[in-house]
Amino acid sequence: QLVESGGGLVQAGESLKLTCTVSGRALFGLQMAWFRRAPGKEREFVALSKKGGGSTVYADAVKDRATISRSNLKNTMWLQMNNLKPEDTAVYYCAASQEVNTPTKEASFFSWGQGTQVTVSS
Repeated sequence: QLVESGGGLVQAGESLKLTCTVSGRALFGLQMAWFRRAPGKEREFVALSKKGGGSTVYADAVKDRATISRSNLKNTMWLQMNNLKPEDTAVYYCAASQEVNTPTKEASFFSWGQGTQVTVSS
């Protein structure tokens, strides 16, 4: 089970740190990612933490503003978002994959959280 938290209403330029708590499965063997769905749009990839936490991948839209991290000991993943923009407004989801490559498509992920709302006002 994946549970997200940390969303909220912020002003443009501010920061938020989202948390994804994983239960029932060890985080170590999973590729973990954040996705988001903005109003009226399809869900899109945001960031990936590869198995073991050794490397990361970011979408161009958040590159240089986002940091994905994880603690395999705490079975928890985070997404630090800085300099938030109104276009970052979305429901943010964490997801887990067992694929061995670099998954960034929804179909590659077998488990999803319920999402946490992030709203950025201008």
